[in-house]
Amino acid sequence: MNIALALQGLATLSWAFLIGIIALAIVRGSRGRPLKGAVSIIIATLVFALVLTTVSAGLVFIQPDERGVVISAVQEKGYREVELQPGLRWVIPFVENVRVYKISRQTYTMSIAAAEGDVFGDDSILARTKDGQEVIIDASVIYAVDPTKIVNLHIAWQDRYQNEVVRPLARGIIRDMASQYGVEEIVSSKRLELVAKITQELTTKFAENDLLMVDFVLRNIHFSDEYAAAVEQKQIAEQTALQAEFVVEQRKQEAEQARQVAQGKADSVVIEAKGAAEARLIEAEAESKALEYIAKVIQDNPDMLTYQYISKLSPAIRVMVVPSNSPYLFTLPETDNLTTPQ
Repeated sequence: MNIALALQGLATLSWAFLIGIIALAIVRGSRGRPLKGAVSIIIATLVFALVLTTVSAGLVFIQPDERGVVISAVQEKGYREVELQPGLRWVIPFVENVRVYKISRQTYTMSIAAAEGDVFGDDSILARTKDGQEVIIDASVIYAVDPTKIVNLHIAWQDRYQNEVVRPLARGIIRDMASQYGVEEIVSSKRLELVAKITQELTTKFAENDLLMVDFVLRNIHFSDEYAAAVEQKQIAEQTALQAEFVVEQRKQEAEQARQVAQGKADSVVIEAKGAAEARLIEAEAESKALEYIAKVIQDNPDMLTYQYISKLSPAIRVMVVPSNSPYLFTLPETDNLTTPQ
């Protein structure tokens, strides 16, 4: 419970009660029925209201997320050099008063969306890149008042620090940093580097103005309509080129597959022909060896050939007539050696 506010409320009620008593006493007196003890009641109420007002004017309760700057008519500089810390504090009534400042984190947003930023309407940042392209940047700055420099902040800026320090510094630094990069670098490879540099520069500038930089958020980057159209056309061209490259690669793979199939068939034919040739060679070698063996047998047994010839003749053959000028294929056995049966 805030005791200072409670005392202020009681003091207000006391003054209201005092005014009511005075009005009632006047009304009853005009009707010839004076209020008994009206003067005592009025005096007591007046003293009570004065005491409560004086006490409530001297008591100040500082919240944990606040610090107080005492404006003093009895100080040579017009203020106390040390800020008030959280808790119930006492100042000289009617001579000193307290300006309270929040030290919790605050966010200042600059956005193209009308109802999204701290300023209603388009509050985005228009910047020009190193290669002359216009970019529209949405950003948020998260900051806090330095609790150890509240008095200096009050002297320099009072409660104007957001509009006269945070906003102009952020917008100016964002524009300066964006001008050091090309548009493609900002949206791709150098985006994190850009954010880091903006954060570092804001930290330095805020510290010079008794503020603490907490974080910088690069919310979005928009392009001009002309550049957006050019980027879209480029992406379409790149996609078309990739598609064509894919088709070419697919055709290459199909050709390679067909070549491998043809090579396989050719290898199969070669292997088959080689196998047939080797089989024929083996067969020829076998026939050659067989003929050699047969020739050896005939050489050792000349009559074997005649025997084989005669054995192949039909049993029905009794007489053979051959031309007189036709030689015999085989030597017939000598008839002189044949014995005529008796």
